Amino acid sequence: MAADESYPDDLRYHAGHDWARVEDDVATVGITWYAQDALGEIVHYEPPEEGASLAKDESYGEVESVKAVSEVIAPLSGEVLAVNAKVVAEPETVNEDPYGDGWLVRIRLSDPAEVDALLDVDAYRKLLEEQ
Repeated sequence: MAADESYPDDLRYHAGHDWARVEDDVATVGITWYAQDALGEIVHYEPPEEGASLAKDESYGEVESVKAVSEVIAPLSGEVLAVNAKVVAEPETVNEDPYGDGWLVRIRLSDPAEVDALLDVDAYRKLLEEQ
């Protein structure tokens, strides 16, 4: 069952419909409710390798839904510390809980200043209204 629409206040958002929960120099990232809703039922997640480097605004993996295959865009740069094995095994978890169990990767930030360029929840909601 898909989650209800939400955009938590404690997250930072990327215009590509990705989110980041930043704690010190580590960020947990995933796709927003809007992104998973637009994709529909997610059936496959192709993650990066642990230890890989992500570059802000560049693709680091793919999610495949019954509608389309979509690249996942990194909201921040860093080294992949962990890949969510639950989402690899059960990709529908992203639809059910995009901000909890449906996270995609954890990264160690290579440039913490990039966080300042991400949107807060109000700016992200405004972006959605304009689409």
